[in-house]
Amino acid sequence: MGDAVVASRKPFYKELKAGRSYLWCACGRSKRQPFCDGRSHEGTGIEPIRYDCTVDGEEVLFCGCKQTATGPFCDGAHSNLPGGYAEEAERAEDLPWAESDAEGIRSLDGHCYVIAAEATRPATAGDWWCRTIVSTAMGAQHQAQFYGELRRGQSPVLASAAGDVVLWTMAGQGSVEISGRSFALARDMGVYVRGGEAFRFTQQGDAPLGVHIHACPATDALGELAEMPGDFDARWPDRTVGVDEGQRHAMGPRYFQMLVDKRIGSTTATQFIGHIPQSRAEMHRHLYEEALIILSGEGVIWNEGVRARVRAGDVIFFPRKHRHSLQCTHPDGMDVVGLIHPGDNPGINY
Repeated sequence: MGDAVVASRKPFYKELKAGRSYLWCACGRSKRQPFCDGRSHEGTGIEPIRYDCTVDGEEVLFCGCKQTATGPFCDGAHSNLPGGYAEEAERAEDLPWAESDAEGIRSLDGHCYVIAAEATRPATAGDWWCRTIVSTAMGAQHQAQFYGELRRGQSPVLASAAGDVVLWTMAGQGSVEISGRSFALARDMGVYVRGGEAFRFTQQGDAPLGVHIHACPATDALGELAEMPGDFDARWPDRTVGVDEGQRHAMGPRYFQMLVDKRIGSTTATQFIGHIPQSRAEMHRHLYEEALIILSGEGVIWNEGVRARVRAGDVIFFPRKHRHSLQCTHPDGMDVVGLIHPGDNPGINY
């Protein structure tokens, strides 16, 4: 049996037609990439994989490196090929800098932007304060994000009518009650709230409790309920995930750990934490929307026609298919936590 050869270091983006079948080349030798040409695999012992499309206009990324474990689709394996994670070539780019407006937003191309989430707390805010970071009104289609801060006591009972909610504890400690069941909260912890459930926070200790609240699909506002319902979905009892170095996935010189994903019941939204060394990624796109929280370090986000400085505490919103590159300029690297929707693998790009 022969070995599969690398046909392309990047996956192939295709829009498919319902009712049609596609034969993906698994050997890498076809002259009709990413599809089988009917003969190049002969004698290799590697057979093409058939995919039957049932949704008209389905967008897919067919694997080009032929090293995927989820054939025929890309699983990010190309990033771990020798020399596979490409960095942007060094070149002079005299792009203008996006500057912050009165709301702390640095607008880039399209609906891509950077927003300073925590630095905009009003001086007159009470014990509970919440700001919209990403919403349909701001150009999102698949996710929303809010930043909430609780100085003492309890927050209102919150819910998203749109569907699931994913939380990230940015600062402080306390607890979160999800439809009648309570979970301890600490810094650097992901939390999953299933669609239809409600939640509220309780602050403990001296420091305020700061939480990023992602709602999927997108919405313009969180709802407030008069009382906490008791409809916790006990089919998925584990709802919190902490940072675990043993769960890291390599992505070239970078790495990430999955936090909230299908293991605890989230089927369309995925939360991850990752590290970016001092480098500049190659310009690329994703098929999912992404909101990226900068936890440490600093750098530059590049678009086609503009760039913006980013630092700890900022949130970057990327629309689907938006061409971009994130550069880390700090010698100690940059730590980030991200939420992608719809998607289950932050390592896939094209």
